[in-house]
Amino acid sequence: MNERTTLEIIAPTVEEALVQGLTQLGLPADAVSVEVLDSGSKGLFGLGGRQVRVRLTVNGPDGAPASKTEPTPASKPDRPAGPAKETKPASVASSPKEKKAEAPVQNKKVEKPIAVKAESPAPKIEPRSGHDEILDKTEEMISKLLHHMGLRGQVSAHYGEDDQAERRSIYVDIRGDDLSALIGRHAETLIAFQHVASLVVGKEIQQWVQLIVDVEGYRSRRENQLKQLANRMADQVIKTGRKATLEPMPASERRVIHIALRSHPAVTTESIGEDPRRKIVILPKG
Repeated sequence: MNERTTLEIIAPTVEEALVQGLTQLGLPADAVSVEVLDSGSKGLFGLGGRQVRVRLTVNGPDGAPASKTEPTPASKPDRPAGPAKETKPASVASSPKEKKAEAPVQNKKVEKPIAVKAESPAPKIEPRSGHDEILDKTEEMISKLLHHMGLRGQVSAHYGEDDQAERRSIYVDIRGDDLSALIGRHAETLIAFQHVASLVVGKEIQQWVQLIVDVEGYRSRRENQLKQLANRMADQVIKTGRKATLEPMPASERRVIHIALRSHPAVTTESIGEDPRRKIVILPKG
């Protein structure tokens, strides 16, 4: 331990890293110095997160604080440092040497966190032809969100064609490689990302905005699947005369089923249960 043993630990939190390091070294907390090399990152929705990295350095005889070493046997090696245990001349005479010896260690401590935290710059969005500040800001902010999540994609935004001018929705299409993590099971991650993106863009442009985010055409494909499911289950209800209950769906998908069968002459729909297990029941009319 006199050679100032060091140990680097990677863990979800600083506290867990400290516990692991002390366990491996077999030392109490006051016997080591702790340096956080990388404070980590939570990311968004659990994606793109980074664990913390800490370095534990075993305190040497001349590196341990006096207030901590006096009550313990570890204070014995301090005696050769001078004629007295804690005399001021001894501490003053040894301080320049200690500073020179510790200087290289401090330089290394500064360099390593910088190398760990270095990140590539966020992608820049070039202005579109027919400049629209709101659409440009939307593309810029969503590109930054993707960058912080560790994902890459091409972002394009446009207004809905049938929306009213004062309440126009902004449709955002994200395309790229390996973006399935942004969709998630039953589009749960995509719905959460859309909500966060709406808040971020609205704060940036200082007005309320409704975003409808699609990834690699997922929404249009899923909508077609839901319409086919609705018609198929309606036919089944007509043939059997019995109601049919569909699997639990998010509100956006239930809305597609309701609209698809709203004008159906022989069946009607209703939602039952509570989120996230809320589902649609298709019943025969009359």
